[in-house]
Amino acid sequence: MSNVSDQTMMFRVGNEENNAAAVIISTVYQSLQEKGYNPINQLVGYLLSGDPTYITSHNNARGLIRKLERDELLEELVKAYVKDK
Repeated sequence: MSNVSDQTMMFRVGNEENNAAAVIISTVYQSLQEKGYNPINQLVGYLLSGDPTYITSHNNARGLIRKLERDELLEELVKAYVKDK
């Protein structure tokens, strides 16, 4: 009998392109740059903690990023990373 912890879990995401996530990430990134923040550090902080205060409210970036679940944002980031390899 196999132990559940020995099995690989499957995580399924939608197959459709999530252009909204890409646009939001770009907008938030640019807004963070404009305000003088390190966008990578701020986005990582948000993704790890879920705390929206890592994202500036400049250009409604905080409101935009909260429109998406963090797993949607991570999915878009991983797709972009793998696509460029």
